[in-house]
Amino acid sequence: MKYVYLVGACGSIGTQALDIIRDNKDEFKVIGMSVGSNLELAYKLIEEFKPEIVCYRKESHIKELSYNPITTYGDNGLLEIAKYHKYDNELFINALVGIAGLLPTVEAIRAKKNIALANKETLVVAGDIINNLIKEYNVSLYPIDSEHSAILQCLTGEKIKEVKRLIITASGGSFRDRTREELSNVTVKEALAHPNWSMGPKITIDSATMMNKGFEVIEAHYLFNIPYDRIATILHRESIVHSMVEFNDSSIKAQIGASDMHTPIAYALKYPHHDKLNYDNLNLIGLKLNFEELSYDRYPCLKYAYDAANKGGCYLAVLNAANEAAVKLFLNNKIKFLEIENIINDEINNDEYSKIEYNLDNILSLSYKIINKILTRYGVD
Repeated sequence: MKYVYLVGACGSIGTQALDIIRDNKDEFKVIGMSVGSNLELAYKLIEEFKPEIVCYRKESHIKELSYNPITTYGDNGLLEIAKYHKYDNELFINALVGIAGLLPTVEAIRAKKNIALANKETLVVAGDIINNLIKEYNVSLYPIDSEHSAILQCLTGEKIKEVKRLIITASGGSFRDRTREELSNVTVKEALAHPNWSMGPKITIDSATMMNKGFEVIEAHYLFNIPYDRIATILHRESIVHSMVEFNDSSIKAQIGASDMHTPIAYALKYPHHDKLNYDNLNLIGLKLNFEELSYDRYPCLKYAYDAANKGGCYLAVLNAANEAAVKLFLNNKIKFLEIENIINDEINNDEYSKIEYNLDNILSLSYKIINKILTRYGVD
């Protein structure tokens, strides 16, 4: 039995993780859960899975239930769930979005929970810190992203020293068939219409700008200890090949499958097993696979991610914070789509950030400072 703590239960990854748990009640028991602002869904999930500890988004969301769990709320409540520890074989599923997911990951590791990670920001802004904690507390980290799950599967039984490069695929996002000139006045509704995947709003916008792929490059660096100059990205419209590994002898292993996040989530929860799932099967008959270059000119945010990674220090936190704020502004119709790039570029080229020492406290304080600065500039809380 694995004892599960799920933060971000009402989101796309969270609900799909609960699908896996629901179908495997003999393997998983939900002990802790955090829920968002979709209160109808939140109360339904809490009553179904009956966790011992529940974190609500706000204190006003707390309601009387058919049983009496430990109840908490807000960011501190997320940390209470992360720290809660009663069982052996605990698994912490982080399906939060944004920098708010970092500290819960840290505290869950300190509580000796294994981590199933969908929160990109954890590794993007604090990869070195997380890897050191993983070693110190002797826990495991399993990626949930389809791309990193694919790489993990391709590397099974292989030697890292024999890897020439990792090849991360990208769908191209909502605007892959539009020129940059055509992006000037795109709407939020258009940006959220992803052609292949059903995801939350922030990650869908990140997919459209290709910042999501830049984040995945950074994550792959920390997950698999591969230098940035040996991690490539490639446009693959079909989202069938989820990533590839090229070896020194030029052979390439690829993991392919349907565009369904249940598969990588299940692999993270059940690692290293490929148990039967009752979801989409991939029909190989008539399948066509296409690959194209991902251009920095077309997708500057991808280049910004490599630039920030090569600068190192706190610049990855700067990259993430600027992007988090800019995406929120766009989703709130405060800026145009292409202004997301401008905001990020301005921040990662600010030399003042090079003077800030890289540590957890500084990463967090700098992140919130940049986010608040940018949002305040446009009158958004």
